[in-house]
Amino acid sequence: MTACVALHAVTCALLVHAGLDHYLGRRSRPVRPIALATGLTVVGVVAGVVAYPDAQPGHPDGPASGLVVVLATAFVVAVSSAVPLPVTAGVLAAAVATKLAVSRMEGAPMPIAVPAAIGLGSLVLAWLLTYRVSMWGLKGVWELDHSRKAHARLAVAEERLRFARDLHDVIGRNLSVVALKSELAARLVERGRSGAVDEMREVSRIAHESLAEMRAVVRGYRTADLDTELAGARSVLASAGVRCQVVGDARGLSAEVQSTLGWVVREGTTNVLRHSEARTCTVSLHRSTTGGTDRLTLSMENDGVTGPESPDGRRPTGNGFPGVAERLAALGGSVVTTREPPDRFRLIAELPLPMATQEETR
Repeated sequence: MTACVALHAVTCALLVHAGLDHYLGRRSRPVRPIALATGLTVVGVVAGVVAYPDAQPGHPDGPASGLVVVLATAFVVAVSSAVPLPVTAGVLAAAVATKLAVSRMEGAPMPIAVPAAIGLGSLVLAWLLTYRVSMWGLKGVWELDHSRKAHARLAVAEERLRFARDLHDVIGRNLSVVALKSELAARLVERGRSGAVDEMREVSRIAHESLAEMRAVVRGYRTADLDTELAGARSVLASAGVRCQVVGDARGLSAEVQSTLGWVVREGTTNVLRHSEARTCTVSLHRSTTGGTDRLTLSMENDGVTGPESPDGRRPTGNGFPGVAERLAALGGSVVTTREPPDRFRLIAELPLPMATQEETR
């Protein structure tokens, strides 16, 4: 009998897991676990009645009745997440009826057996309500997490589409002209007419212009001023549900410094979107003087960090931050990323200010 109860408990635990997946919409209804749990419940009740006939005559909670309480409570709660509420109500009614029938079989009079059955129903109902409320809360959290990740993916996709759109607008027309003139040159050659050489020279000229315009677009995309990058980061993070606060501004900074720090902001924003479930992010700019040299410190700090840590407590940086570190190193700067318990991530970039910039900011 002990082995039967243990097997029933394991089956109900598996049914709870499968039922939660079904309730969250991640799998179809777990028919086989439901059938197995139902069969083990019936077998357990029948085995209890056969094994303990009239063990305590007249007592509503004899061994068989106690076994019904254990099996029925576990089964009703486990199956409730995998079947509709009306079916759950029917299973609960069947458990109460089974409890009443087993108590009567053990010799308990009706004035004793009925309250015992109602008590079982109340107990199972209390457990059932608690479990259903927990399921509802879990589904809300799961949907919120799913929505946050979807917003983050959409924000990254929108940024990529923006760049693709800008690139298309700049060179799309020129590429269409290249295709048309190439076809025209081919037809002129096929017909043995002059002018094909001139057309191909025009194609070459347009191709070189397109290449120059594309480089200009990419260069402009990479060297946007720091205030623009900060505003863009705040907009992208806001669209992903992250509250972003910017402290300080890029006033008086050279174009080279702004371009380099703009890359830091861009990579830091991407890191927040892809590697965290952040709710808040703070970006701050701070000027200081060390050894007679003005230095600018940009820090980005966010919460909601997920994923593993490296042995020294630093968060893996991937492939983006090494490129940022190289750009900062070319100007004498550095970048450090650290993770602080329980879920905070901080990026700190330091850069010495050129003399011209120092004079402008004084």
